[in-house]
Amino acid sequence: MSTVTTPPGRVAGAPSAPLRRRLDWRLRFAALSLIWGFSFLLIKVGTGAYAPFQVTLGRLLFGTAVLAAAMAVRRERLPRGIRVWGHLTVAAFLLNALPFSLFAYAELTIPSTLAGICNATSPLWGMALSLVALSEDRPTRVRVAGLGLGFLGVLTVLGAWQGFHGLDATGTALALLGSLSYPIGWIYVRRTLAGTGDSHLSMTGAQLLLATIQLAVVTPLFTTLPTRVSVGPLLAIAALGALGTGLAVLLQYGLVAEVGPTTAQMVTYFIPVIATAAGVALLGEALTWSTPVGAVIVLTGAALTQIRPKSRPES
Repeated sequence: MSTVTTPPGRVAGAPSAPLRRRLDWRLRFAALSLIWGFSFLLIKVGTGAYAPFQVTLGRLLFGTAVLAAAMAVRRERLPRGIRVWGHLTVAAFLLNALPFSLFAYAELTIPSTLAGICNATSPLWGMALSLVALSEDRPTRVRVAGLGLGFLGVLTVLGAWQGFHGLDATGTALALLGSLSYPIGWIYVRRTLAGTGDSHLSMTGAQLLLATIQLAVVTPLFTTLPTRVSVGPLLAIAALGALGTGLAVLLQYGLVAEVGPTTAQMVTYFIPVIATAAGVALLGEALTWSTPVGAVIVLTGAALTQIRPKSRPES
């Protein structure tokens, strides 16, 4: 799940080498895939008893607590500078507060399986936006073909040939907007916060803290306190934050530091598979042939958009 990203820089926030050697990177890759894949199920369970903004606020609180503990253990300090905090405020909105809330609202009316597949369109949106916003990111025939194939997959998942029958348009649109928010945030971060010199852990901790503050302001304006505490959904929110937002970030940066971003980002292609399996097996959500077929097409297209031409050696 494309939940958090931070500016390029030194990877001081990644786990230490001895820790990485104790736990093979493949196991951590599998754990990250499972954590993010089950996140959509946890959102569905949480919104069964609590308002979407409350789910998002709880998620951010638990996620921020995990990163705060990690920063304390590693003696990391928050970034400094008004400019950095200003840009992090925008990044927190685009990469955390907004998409987390959109997915929570979307799952009020659409199954978690569909939300997980909508999340997988993020690389497609990123490819389309980078062609406009990043002059150094030039298109190739393969990447453009992947973009077209990916959106064909989206139409397959949504059942376009039958007039989107039985589909909740509002919920689906919210999930797709949530997926779109991630690449917008990534491009913003790339343009404004690259090379700050702060560690990934420090920047992400500050980003989640700011997103938590944003939701703490918004939530009381649009929700009321629940009349009773539902333990199961509350535990789902705690797991969503502590595991799906906090621990997942630490695992992600450890993988990037050890095996590189290309291999680490392949976790994206396992998320909708796990989300679909979890939704069908544990929540009893219906599954038609177009959902898995469309998901495969989406993931194939997304993989093609990530292929970049090899740089030519200088003569």
